[in-house]
Amino acid sequence: MTIFAKKIETFRFGSDQRVFGKLEFVGGLDLTSSNALFGAFSSIRFRADGEHFVGVLDTAHWLEGRIERDPGGRLSGLGDVTVTSMKDRQGRTESAKALMDSEGVALRDGQVLVSFEGDARVDIYPDPGFTQSRPLRTLPILLPRDRLKRNRSLEMVAVSPKESPLAGAPVIVAELSFDKNDHLLAAVLEGPRKGVFGVVQKDPFAVTDGAFLPNGDLLLLERRFSFAAGLGMEIRRIKADDIRPGAVVDGEVLISADLGYQIDNMEGLDVVVQPSGDTHLILVSDDNHSILERSLMLEFKLLP
Repeated sequence: MTIFAKKIETFRFGSDQRVFGKLEFVGGLDLTSSNALFGAFSSIRFRADGEHFVGVLDTAHWLEGRIERDPGGRLSGLGDVTVTSMKDRQGRTESAKALMDSEGVALRDGQVLVSFEGDARVDIYPDPGFTQSRPLRTLPILLPRDRLKRNRSLEMVAVSPKESPLAGAPVIVAELSFDKNDHLLAAVLEGPRKGVFGVVQKDPFAVTDGAFLPNGDLLLLERRFSFAAGLGMEIRRIKADDIRPGAVVDGEVLISADLGYQIDNMEGLDVVVQPSGDTHLILVSDDNHSILERSLMLEFKLLP
């Protein structure tokens, strides 16, 4: 599959500003393809080499490929991109959208975890071999199903670092489903801190993805949309020590952006540690296969 990439040199329109909150803009890409399957990014995770990635599209497809960089180390394109239909628990590839609305992906040893809206669940696929396999099993999500909104439920799944308070456990956070105290539903699915917790909602933002920093802090990507205010994006940092059963967590906003910046419908976030030791964040947007929206990939460096 051929991907066309237009470089994004600056993050803020009409400005050469590089630092935004706690992040420094590194570069970005506006991605297009003549292949109709490309687009609708939901989530992305990078392999240990920081180059190859696995993603899911909300059309029940796998996305694989690698990033390319120019001599200055900035994003320049995508290579070896493939899009493959996901298989459901019966081995079918043409399940109804409501049953295979893939929204989040996470990698851990020998496994790919996928979170789904609609029929809210976290399925585990084998790695390697996930593109040709039905899920091996389904993780109990722990959340009260009667409080999960059908199209606002499991938006993200992320696997915590093994050497962190959560000890490698997967974590889920709902997009816009709330507990009895109007906090976003969330859960640690395994390990010493297994259990349900709450996340303070920053109205009108909704969680679209999350990723862990090497120290175990959780970054939440959040999106705002309204006809009055338009699109917006924030990234919030939740301290690792705060995440435990029964807790209600909140955190520092690292960056906030609106339509004065190079954003779109921001859906995916991953953390990639560079050979230099710098921690980078890579974000992707969901174009909904619409000519009015864009498939973006943006890269930032986390500042001390």
